[in-house]
Amino acid sequence: MIRRLCLLLLSLTVIWTVGVGTARAEAAKRVHNGMQILFSPSMPFAFCTIGAVGNDKYGHRIAISAGHCLSDPDGSYADREIHDNVAPVYDRADTGFGPIGHVRYFKDPEGSQTGHMTKDYMIIELVPQVTLSSQGPYLKQTGEVTVPGGTASPNAPHPALDTERLLATGDNELIVSGQTGVWYGTIMDNTGGIYRSAAANLTGDSGGPAIRHVPGTELPSQENGFQASGPWAGITKAITLSLPPFEYTSSANILADLRTRDTAVPAGVFGAGFQVTTNP
Repeated sequence: MIRRLCLLLLSLTVIWTVGVGTARAEAAKRVHNGMQILFSPSMPFAFCTIGAVGNDKYGHRIAISAGHCLSDPDGSYADREIHDNVAPVYDRADTGFGPIGHVRYFKDPEGSQTGHMTKDYMIIELVPQVTLSSQGPYLKQTGEVTVPGGTASPNAPHPALDTERLLATGDNELIVSGQTGVWYGTIMDNTGGIYRSAAANLTGDSGGPAIRHVPGTELPSQENGFQASGPWAGITKAITLSLPPFEYTSSANILADLRTRDTAVPAGVFGAGFQVTTNP
């Protein structure tokens, strides 16, 4: 079921193309889940949202968002490591800072032949001038969802890690945040590691944060300022015609696909071994 905490509006997916940016970051900035991001300062209404920030096993500072936020018609960049700074990312609220990072990988649903439904994510390498924070406007992320013995993500190698296993439907709730505030709802369906829930999202919320409600912990409410904390469970994906209509790419799918790709690339991939930051 859904508990509505803010006004619900209709939504569409935001898509933008890979571009080139030359701005340079010069001062410290806190980067966190729920931050709205742009891929071109000249297009302030074509935005997406950061779902989680942390570090990978190679020492890179990483932010994760939705892959469908970028499109790549000629296939030059999608579904491969991007080592050049051809796709800068900006804080929508402070484009004057310059790029907060650069896209290093994204899965373009339009350019992908297989697997794009379960691998809709983007990896952003953040610039050294930013500070990572686990605290977003509403959600504090406490590590990653761990499901010992649960069903493995279809993207997982064998054996799957506990963080690559999926939450059970009907027994778990997602808490999400976006432009209309905070929502929470039961996971009603899980198809290939894509969760379907009544927790709502809007245009521009793509890539935004979803955490698991840990039983016994406080749910967001007016009394607590609509704040909640819990392990990172996934990112906002889409609104569909099914009921409930809201889809989320599981963190298990993202982490499993990163590990799978990392084993296949001798030089390693950005984001492999990702862990949510513990910084406040």
